[in-house]
Amino acid sequence: APVLDRVISRPVIATLISLGLVGVSVPVAMNLGGEFMPRLNEGDILIEAVRIPSASLEGAVPMSSEIEKIVKKFPEVLTVYCKTGRPEIANDVMGVHQTDVWTLLKPQSEWRAGLTRDALIEEMDKELSENVPGVKFGFSQPIEMRVNELVAGVKSDVAALISGPDLNVLRLKASQVEKILGRIRGAEDIKSPSEGRLPMLRVTVRRDQLARYGIKANDVLDAVAALGGTTVGTLFEGQKRFAIQVRLPASWRNDPDRIGEIRIADPKGKPIPLKDLATIAIEEGPNEIERENVQRRAVVGVNVRGRDIASFVAEAQAAINKEVPKTPGYIIRWGGQFEYLQTATQRLMIVVPVALLLIFLLLYSTFGSLKLALLVNLAVPIAATGGIFALAVRGLPFSISAGVGFIALFGVAVLNGLVWVSAVEHLRSEGVEPHEAAREAALVRLRPILMTALVAGFGFIPMALSTSPGAEIQRPLATVVIGGLFTSTLLTMLVLPAIYPWFADKPKVDEM
Repeated sequence: APVLDRVISRPVIATLISLGLVGVSVPVAMNLGGEFMPRLNEGDILIEAVRIPSASLEGAVPMSSEIEKIVKKFPEVLTVYCKTGRPEIANDVMGVHQTDVWTLLKPQSEWRAGLTRDALIEEMDKELSENVPGVKFGFSQPIEMRVNELVAGVKSDVAALISGPDLNVLRLKASQVEKILGRIRGAEDIKSPSEGRLPMLRVTVRRDQLARYGIKANDVLDAVAALGGTTVGTLFEGQKRFAIQVRLPASWRNDPDRIGEIRIADPKGKPIPLKDLATIAIEEGPNEIERENVQRRAVVGVNVRGRDIASFVAEAQAAINKEVPKTPGYIIRWGGQFEYLQTATQRLMIVVPVALLLIFLLLYSTFGSLKLALLVNLAVPIAATGGIFALAVRGLPFSISAGVGFIALFGVAVLNGLVWVSAVEHLRSEGVEPHEAAREAALVRLRPILMTALVAGFGFIPMALSTSPGAEIQRPLATVVIGGLFTSTLLTMLVLPAIYPWFADKPKVDEM
């Protein structure tokens, strides 16, 4: 009671302290960083080994065996096996130049003393890069990589997606972006489009010659298609079906001169050599072309370790905007988890204000007073400051898990404010003076408010301190609720009673 008397008698000081907390929390929140979801520790590692797109399936076997031998040397590894390419029907797209190395680890209690997961990945990366030339390695987790690929379209945490018409310009910009990302702290396993070129057979139809001989362009294209194989039927073996293809022998397919001797019949049945109807040349072309929304694109993927994704992308965007010249018709956007962080944040920016507005309307309908509804809603920013400071103290970035924690926190904070305001309004209806009513309500409702806050706070402590699998999702949510309950409870017990006389309506005395 003496403490309440001293605080309630100083409403200006209590207000300034509250405003100070809210003001300080703004820059703290801006420096928290952000990520879509906290990274779960699945207990295993998935190594992605990528060769040039023209690599053969036969070459993957000795490479995979060498990778397995190197990885198995680490005492932390329980077992390792490789998977190259994909089946005919699969959920993910993988060529024979891509190999997934599934590395199952022993429990961390059996690892070398002081060895962390990131340190183990660095050791593996160094050994593999030194002993397996011509291969790029990326490190992720089995579920995490598949979720990134299926949901975000890339296998990395973050990807710079460069769209435009010219492949050479795309390759140049991708190279510039790759160099910039390599200088930013936290960038690991950078993957960019391959610089290799492949020999290609280009057959260009000569329209003037087609008109001269009266031959249709489709007849020429059908003959050229036979180089790769033309399906002429289907072979059935029980439930299995096999396409029957006809194509020219390899000695013809690899010799431009012999390809030019292929005969095309004109309308009179006279055979005309292909070289008289088209230009045949061997040229170098790109080894892979990616498309999105009917546009060519180049993807520069990067995994982020040791920092949050939002601050990483912000630093990368600033550097790219400064160093990479803008070209009309070319767009750089960011995909991966950052894209879904942006989408989820935009949705929260709509959902949270709508929820707060509904709470305000319900409070107004309950008290019939805008001032009292506003007074109870003051618990929201004060509670948010506690959650923000708690995240900052624990070094946790903002994530969707933390956002859900803020939503749960606002409900408890408003509930405590509602309990106190209901009590003080009841005393006012009996004719008690506002200052005395605030003091009495603070004493009477102290126990219920503390019980509500402590039950919720103690209930979230195991989640906040948990280290079991899946705890990465629980910790931000529990941290926000515990920190926010601390500040919102102080607000309900001390600040609201101090400033209540400013919001109080006229005395409500029952008429006799």
